[in-house]
This record gives sequence, C-alpha cells and structure tokens, in this order.
Amino acid sequence: MAFIKGFLSITFIVINTIVCCVPIYLMAVPRFILPHGEARAALGNAMTRIIDLWVGNNRLMIRMLRITRIEVEWDTAKPLARDQWTLVISNHQGWSDILILQDTFLNRIPPLKFFVKRQLLWGVPFLGVAMWLLDFPYVYRFSRAAIQANPSLRQKDADAVLEACKNFKWRPTSVLNFLEGTRLTPEKHAAQQSPFRHLLTPKTGGVTAVLSSLGDRIDHVLDVTITYPDGIPTFLEFLRGNVARVKVHIRSCSPPKIDDVNGATATRTWVDDVWRAKDARIEQTLSAR
Repeated sequence: MAFIKGFLSITFIVINTIVCCVPIYLMAVPRFILPHGEARAALGNAMTRIIDLWVGNNRLMIRMLRITRIEVEWDTAKPLARDQWTLVISNHQGWSDILILQDTFLNRIPPLKFFVKRQLLWGVPFLGVAMWLLDFPYVYRFSRAAIQANPSLRQKDADAVLEACKNFKWRPTSVLNFLEGTRLTPEKHAAQQSPFRHLLTPKTGGVTAVLSSLGDRIDHVLDVTITYPDGIPTFLEFLRGNVARVKVHIRSCSPPKIDDVNGATATRTWVDDVWRAKDARIEQTLSAR
C-alpha cells in the first residue's frame, strides 16, 4: 500500500506541476514586457492564483490518499487575510515542510514565496523556472568557508532578497524564510555544533533584508514550528504515507525595531529568542508523544 501511495503521489505532483507551470510561462512574457501598472498587476495576480491551484490540488491529493494528518495549533493575535503582507519564519526538516505549510496557509494569507537555492533554478524541471518567474527570491547559500575567504559573497544573497522585495511591494505577499538555510540532519547538526537540541543555528541575513525592505508593509509576522512526533521523514517516506501525523504550531510575534545602524544586531537577538522558544516547544511536543 505504501508503494502505491508513493507512486500515485509522485505521479500526481509531476502532472500537477506541468499543468500549472505552462500558463505561468505563457503569462510571464507579456508581464515582463509591460511597465508597472494595472495590466502588469493583473497578470501578476493571475500567475499568483495558479500557485493556489497547485497547492489546492496537492492538498486534495494529501486528503484523498490519506498521506498524513496535519494537526495545527493557532496562537495568532489577529485574523489573517489574503490582502495583507505576511512574514513567515519556520524551522526546516525536509521537503515535506513546504507541502505542509502551503496546505496550512492556503486561502488564509497570500501564497508563500520562499527563499530558493539558486542551484534549483535548473535542477527542478518546470518548477525551478516557474518559481523564478513568480519572483521567488533565489539565493546562492555560500558556505561559511567561502564567505570567510571572500566576504563580498555575503552581499550577493542580500542583493537578491532586496531585488525580490521590490516586486513584493506591488501587491500583498507572504514571504517564507527557513532561517536555518538548509534541512536539519544529524550530520549538519553535529558539524555546526548547534546550541539547540532540535534545530540548526539560524541565519539572519535574509530576514533582516525582508524586514528592512518591507517593514512598513508587513501586517503579520508568524513563527511556525513543525514537529514530526514519529521522526523526521524523507520526502519519499512522507509521500508513501509513513507519517501518521504532523504537528504545526503557529504564533504571532512582534518583529524587532531595526534601522541601518542596529538592524543586524537587533534581528540576531530577536531570532535567538525565537529559536530558544521553538527548541523548547519541539522538545515538549516530542516528550508528550
């Protein structure tokens, strides 16, 4: 049964991706040609709606094939809305996180636009280019050693985020940032000597750039904690239905007050506090399973 679920899930995702990407490609050409205005905005909105279609279809697949049960706990200060700007920060443990977050926030906030490694632009057929056309921020994710050898590399990712944020200002957007910058594995956790038990050390450059660029527009900052009580699955294990349940906790939080002088320091202090609370929540969830 698990093999059949996995086969059907992968087949569905591939077909769903191809069907949804084709109209994005077709609309992208006139959108790039048109100047900023109502016509370009209308095309942008239509392209964004296709993300909803892709996510909605994937949600249907998860329900019909009974892939998993997503248990969501909301702790938000005010109602969410699709016509507002939202910053979402989350821990990251696998590709399944993206499907879970998209399912959870569908029709509650604007479709999630998340940071994508530049290697995936051509590495993921159809989807990589589609995300670029939809203004997803593409970043290089240079290693710490590479940045130490050439500090100017750090600015490349910051510039990519700022460029994406210019497009985000034209219409309500949800920016998703996996602050760890990569998926959690025991090897990465050990190599980092992370001070957190269930998390990698968070990076703050991307979220600082988003807050600096969109700070006056952001209506919600949401801290999401994803926990797999029965163990972190591979993406294939998830699609095979080997994950009985996923627990998702969502809380509103107040972003730091930043300026050109204290931006990096204030964000680092804020993120460290958020990450300590997140680590404790995961520990509590795992202890209660």
